This record gives sequence, structure tokens and C-alpha cells, in this order.
Amino acid sequence: MPDTPSPEPGEWTIPRNEDGSPVLLAGGNPQVPKGDGEAPVRAYIAAMPGWKRELGERLDALIVRCVPGVRKAVRWNSPWYGVEGQGWFLSTHVFAKYVKVTFLNGSALSPEPPGSGKDPDSRWVDIHEGTLDEAQLESWVRQAAARPGWDGF
Repeated sequence: MPDTPSPEPGEWTIPRNEDGSPVLLAGGNPQVPKGDGEAPVRAYIAAMPGWKRELGERLDALIVRCVPGVRKAVRWNSPWYGVEGQGWFLSTHVFAKYVKVTFLNGSALSPEPPGSGKDPDSRWVDIHEGTLDEAQLESWVRQAAARPGWDGF
């Protein structure tokens, strides 16, 4: 998981509309160039629309609190969180009415997050406005970070 250097600490250039607002992709997901570290993740969170921005800040703070030294990156217009030497364990993605939090090793968590798809290991939870169960999410984050993650990029 090599780091891609950011332009300046705490700064990350993102595409903007003519009015200066961040470019949002289908469903309202911010368009943020790939990169490693705090800066691209901060830029993504700052570009999250409406109530989702506060949720993004809360999720990021919870992950940092639960996983000291957590690695961060943006890939495929989504923030990723990982542990050095273990891989990536979590990603988030904005949709029109919710924020999806995906645990890459979610099938090993107890209880399993409710969402599932083609990947037999991944599970997710869709967080709608006002529905964050912080205690459950904290439990899942701690469990996921303690397990081997995905080393895909």
C-alpha cells in the first residue's frame, strides 16, 4: 500500500462545477481523484452533500478512534480504510438517500452487517439520515480492523 504524495498537507484538488460546488456523480457521490493519506479522504468528506457530510465526519472520527494509525485512501471515488500489513477493511460510498459502509471481511463479523452481494466476504450497512447506530458500527470497525483485509491496491 504505497502512499501517493498529496499536493500539500491537508489540501487535495477536486473537480468543481462553475458555481464552485464539488462535482457529484450519479447518486450524489463526490468525484475525488485517487490518492493515499488524510488529504483525499478529507476532501471527499468535505464534498459530501447535505447531512451526509456530518455523517462522513462522524464515521471518519469513529474509525480513527477505534483503529490507531489507520491508513486512508480514496479509490474509485470512495474513501478506504486499512491497517498496514493487513490490507483494507472498510470503504464508504454516497448514494442518493444513504451512505453505504462496506466491510471487506464482513462475513466474519458478529453479527454480520445486513447487506450482502456477489462477494462472499463483503457485507455492508446502509446508513440513512438519523439512523447511525454508533455502538454497533464501532464494534464492527474494531472486529474488521483486527482481521486480515483486502490488499487489492
